[in-house]
Amino acid sequence: MLKVLKLAARNLARYGRRTLLTTLLIVLGVLAVLLFVSVSGSFKRLIVGQITDSMLGHIEVHHRGYVASIDNLPLNLNMTPAMLAKVDDALKHMDAVEAWSPRLKFGAMFSNFTETTSIRLNGIDPAREAATCPLMLKRFLQGTPDGGLVERGKVLIPDILATGMKIKVGDTVVLVATNLDGSVNGKTFVVQGVLDSVTGPGGRDGYINVDDARELLRLTEPEVSEIAIRLKNPQKIAAAAAAIRQALADATDKQGRPALEVHTWDLLTPFASIAAMIDVLTLFIKIMLVGIVLISIMNVMVMAVYERIREIGTIAAIGTQPRRILTLFMTEGLLLGVVGAAIGTALSLAGIYALNAAHISFNFARQQFTLAPTIGAGDVLLVSVTVIVVAVLASLQPAWKASRMNPITALRHV
Repeated sequence: MLKVLKLAARNLARYGRRTLLTTLLIVLGVLAVLLFVSVSGSFKRLIVGQITDSMLGHIEVHHRGYVASIDNLPLNLNMTPAMLAKVDDALKHMDAVEAWSPRLKFGAMFSNFTETTSIRLNGIDPAREAATCPLMLKRFLQGTPDGGLVERGKVLIPDILATGMKIKVGDTVVLVATNLDGSVNGKTFVVQGVLDSVTGPGGRDGYINVDDARELLRLTEPEVSEIAIRLKNPQKIAAAAAAIRQALADATDKQGRPALEVHTWDLLTPFASIAAMIDVLTLFIKIMLVGIVLISIMNVMVMAVYERIREIGTIAAIGTQPRRILTLFMTEGLLLGVVGAAIGTALSLAGIYALNAAHISFNFARQQFTLAPTIGAGDVLLVSVTVIVVAVLASLQPAWKASRMNPITALRHV
């Protein structure tokens, strides 16, 4: 086999210009794919992290039917204290869960005594919400969370509301809400902070302490609308969601149906489609790489067979077996794939390092992001193996043709 490798390398060196051009095409293909995968993956992580770490969490648990009616924020589909205790008990025994936070969501009227508008409110436990959505602390445009994410008697409002109604930190506002029985209750609050709006549903919500929310709604029991969950490893979200569903399976309603629903973040925001589009684009780029390698290798091998017909006839005439000729030409394709993949990978890693050193920033939906492209060993291995396998397969047809040539016919070729 070593002799075949040496002979194949010598044959490629004999046609240096064509070999160089073919290798460059493969290198450019590998470079483009790996850079695209790393940059698009960085962008995807930034967008997903902004959504999950600022407001949603990785997984949410709701009462059955709540998400289907979530636009109305139905108070009649809140989770009861018994359901909350069931979820708490299940999550305590899961190593994959880092933190979780109960929330009470409802609509209210917001007034600064001059103007009135509507607002979506989240009643939260400050410490648990900060642990579940750590980027909440970085959304403050005005005010500080030094005394807790949101203190009793205070409210956090989105920037769009503060700007439109000319409200600043320290102003007194009134929140008026209708409870489940239809009665109306109002309460004054002091603005503790103004939050930067973020991409996605819930990015323009206001926040108050969960105890204030229960007082405003006159709840007699500690009900919640949802429980947001943060995982230690977001990459294992599907397995974690399945484990939570299994742990809560015995919580049923009167009809024997599951009383609780578990939703991953991508089922709760339309911006999950952006992540899906990035995955589709990555797939198409990989397909383009396969096409580039396939056409390049097949072209060079077809030309190699055509130009070396008499050489093939000679080695066949002196007794070289057809399978040996087949192996020789396929080895040339293998070497082209290996060298191209190796150089392309090295240049890609250098390019990724340069992009990280450049600290490239961009704005997306009023948020500033800094790209931090990375590439996993699995992606590098997949792309490299794909290139090598396609290179070998592309050389198969020309190699088969060479191995089946009639020696006498080949020697007569001019």
